[in-house]
Amino acid sequence: MALIKSISGIRGTIGGKAGNNLTPIDIVECTAAFGYWLKQEEAPMTVVIGRDGRISGALVSSLVSQTLVSLGFEVVDLGLSTTPTVEMAVPAFNAGAGIIVTASHNPKQWNALKFLNQKGEFISKKDGETLLQLLSDGAITFNEVDDLGSYRREEGYLDRHIEQIFALPAVDLAAVRAKSFKVVVDAVNSTGAMSVPPILERMGCEVVLINGEVTGEFAHNPEPLPKNLQQLSEAVVSHGGDLGIAVDPDVDRLAFVNEDGTMFGEEYTLVAVADYMLSQRPGSTVSNLSSTRALRDVTEKHGGTYYASAVGEVNVVEKMKEVDAVIGGEGNGGIIVPELHYGRDALAGIALFLSHLAKSGKTMSALRASYPSYEMVKDKIALDASIDLAKLLDQLETAHKDDPYNTIDGLKIDFPDSWVHLRKSNTEPIIRIYAEGATETEAADLVNAIKGEVQDILQH
Repeated sequence: MALIKSISGIRGTIGGKAGNNLTPIDIVECTAAFGYWLKQEEAPMTVVIGRDGRISGALVSSLVSQTLVSLGFEVVDLGLSTTPTVEMAVPAFNAGAGIIVTASHNPKQWNALKFLNQKGEFISKKDGETLLQLLSDGAITFNEVDDLGSYRREEGYLDRHIEQIFALPAVDLAAVRAKSFKVVVDAVNSTGAMSVPPILERMGCEVVLINGEVTGEFAHNPEPLPKNLQQLSEAVVSHGGDLGIAVDPDVDRLAFVNEDGTMFGEEYTLVAVADYMLSQRPGSTVSNLSSTRALRDVTEKHGGTYYASAVGEVNVVEKMKEVDAVIGGEGNGGIIVPELHYGRDALAGIALFLSHLAKSGKTMSALRASYPSYEMVKDKIALDASIDLAKLLDQLETAHKDDPYNTIDGLKIDFPDSWVHLRKSNTEPIIRIYAEGATETEAADLVNAIKGEVQDILQH
């Protein structure tokens, strides 16, 4: 059982003792701190909320909404929704903030509150730190009976979200409709079941839906990684699909399966969409330091400039704004389209990807083969409390002073045909090590070599 309070929100496992898990007491306390912070910021007194399909979603959402009402807020509840839909609804309703009830790709026993600012974007590190201090102080005053807020349900915002996606200049509905793609969708028993089929059907696709009941009883580990998508892979082949689509429970991550059942690769979701967007409008791109080098390759092919950010969506968004990026995101299948909003959006990713696929005239596997091929290996090193991580990374940096390196988030070292990134986990006492090379063996060898260097430093 677990409870994690961070600058971006609160997440934990349902049940157990307050303070150690995500219990009603913890949900109310954290929501109250967020609401109290909003009042101090003098933000508009409206908060938009929405949830994914988790078993605990209705319970958590109810606690959130009534806590906000007790602080005098008008609550606009989208009900079952997606993370990007809530993000877009916040400015549309002139709200002061948003709260998304979702634990993203975590298993069913988890849930979380993700906090959005007035722009519908994740709150900043500074604001998150202020919120955590308020939570620690516990000095929150609730409204008296004549000054309570209000609550209302808002239906149909998902349709508005889809319409805004279709209004993007790069979305070519005619080209996609002419192809009549057969698409198999794994909605992992969450709100992808009510959001992905409608956008595909309106684009003229034939949809085969698996794990399509919004029960929160996830049919498999809900993170859209290859090891969790075997059922989708088999369904694409057995149904003769042109492609398969997988999303996570809150529909901000997107992965594809090729027509032959092989994986397109979640790292390549952003690469393919960026390739298409840059063909329409040249410019810069952004991903985090742990994302594939293929994005840099594709960006430079179009004459653009690639920029790297620290890990975390809020950092990617900050960098995208700084360099006026055409497209950006994360290698976990997260697509951020600034013309639409600054948040990962699987629905927008689907519309842009299918436009690209249709206009390319290629099969999925042929499109994937057209991109530079890299393989990534992810590993970790357990941290002893006595280890001085900053000193360790400084020593590694010195050892690789002749190689290009980046220290904005841990240490990333670039080699001619590969790279390795070391950073401290925000949630576990470990160092995460990501490496990428031309083959999985090369990436694994690089991880092992760096782990060996770390051990040598620790022993001396």
